[in-house]
Amino acid sequence: MNGPRPTGAFIAPPAVSGASPESGGDAYIRRAGKGLILSFYAALRAIKMYPLENAAVQNAAEELTSLARELVQREQELEMRMSGEFVFINSVRLRLDLDNYASFSHLLSVFRATGIGSLQLHTAPTLKEWQRFLALLNLPSSEQPATRFEQLSDKLSDQGLVVFEIGEPMAQSLDSEDRERSKEVAKKTYAQSVAVTRDLMTSVRLGRSPNIKKIKRVVQGIVDQILNEETSLIGLTTIRDYDEYTFTHSVNVCIFAVALGKRLGLGKIQLYDLGMAALFHDIGKSRVPAEVLNKTDGLTDEEWRMIAGHPWLGALALFQLRGQQELPYRAMIVAHEHHMKIDLTGYPRPIRERSLSMFSKIVAVADGFDAATSRRSYQTTPLTPAQVLMEMRDNARRGMDPVVVKAFINLTGIYPVGTLVILDTFELGIVHAANPIPEMLSRPIVRIISDQQGNLQNPGSLADLAEAGTDGVFLRTIIKTENPERYGIRVGDYFI
Repeated sequence: MNGPRPTGAFIAPPAVSGASPESGGDAYIRRAGKGLILSFYAALRAIKMYPLENAAVQNAAEELTSLARELVQREQELEMRMSGEFVFINSVRLRLDLDNYASFSHLLSVFRATGIGSLQLHTAPTLKEWQRFLALLNLPSSEQPATRFEQLSDKLSDQGLVVFEIGEPMAQSLDSEDRERSKEVAKKTYAQSVAVTRDLMTSVRLGRSPNIKKIKRVVQGIVDQILNEETSLIGLTTIRDYDEYTFTHSVNVCIFAVALGKRLGLGKIQLYDLGMAALFHDIGKSRVPAEVLNKTDGLTDEEWRMIAGHPWLGALALFQLRGQQELPYRAMIVAHEHHMKIDLTGYPRPIRERSLSMFSKIVAVADGFDAATSRRSYQTTPLTPAQVLMEMRDNARRGMDPVVVKAFINLTGIYPVGTLVILDTFELGIVHAANPIPEMLSRPIVRIISDQQGNLQNPGSLADLAEAGTDGVFLRTIIKTENPERYGIRVGDYFI
């Protein structure tokens, strides 16, 4: 198989070269695997809502049985493996689209909750075997995933369901040396990106032609870093330099957009195009007078019209650049659409009905989040990241695609990276990364930066808020979020 493979995960033996047409290759597995996941999701939902004899349960289980049988017959085996936010069928990564996002997320959630990292079939289960297996997966439990995995393994053995071979997730954590190396690469990538973005904006402002090849190399660096280990680079978005807001904002939006695109299943080439579009999304502001952009008091109607004109100014600037150098066409679309809102009540107002591109929806969410959490000339007290996420999710007037917002919350967690939190142990913590377990989105990985008396520590130590004691009680819980400036804390210092 030549599909993408998860780092550190079990890799099934590659397909024999010259396999017969019966074995349809990666394209067949992606197509059949997507149908299998959708059917698995439907069967899990049906059996949770209705008794086994219900027609909906019977139909869903029959379809799942049929699809699994076909895959096993054609591929000689069927292995489903979960790795991070991805689903692999026989080592081929399935493409995640918005229309199957709910089914993928639900299945990942069920597997994580039960401690399952893989499900392997060497023979096709019967209808009754699938029904019993689905019923076991749906059993409610308050146990930790590792304990539930042991219990499920015992029940499969006791009930003779040996056709289902389940395995635990493979550990993929970086050791301290790898983590430090990744952190240094991220800092270099971020610094280069800001410098190149500054040159880009300056060149356009002065009417010069920017070096598109240099910009492409920067975006490729961001994509490669996000695909390799996204935590370090996302952490650097907390720096948010006030004096260089225009440049750091474009880089932050690029990072968030690429990470979100990865979460939505975009391929590497698509992520490059998305990264370019995100980095260029505000290029129209280079044609707005600096005194208007940096004005600290209220804007006049004329000044507001200047700022509201930056989307079409950006599309025009990119159109002119594209005539000289190779530039993704989608970048012009995103520059023009990223403030339109999905109901088209934003700006600029379109002349006729249109549907926003997926890239525009992604960049709109990334742009809105970073802008609202940054301190700017006219916004000296930004909202906390958690407040911004709540606003994006609950306020329809923001005009963001709700599915993309949900995916962004799954990426960042309820408490995004950089959020200062107060714990019930009276310690202060800074959110370091979202918890990979969906049910634990409110229990992120945090860096403890103070003791119980409030004495600050740097660099502090990492703690998983999902960790519980032997009595099942969580060791630490977030009480509330706080403004870091109140405590004299510069969040970015803990990510440099």
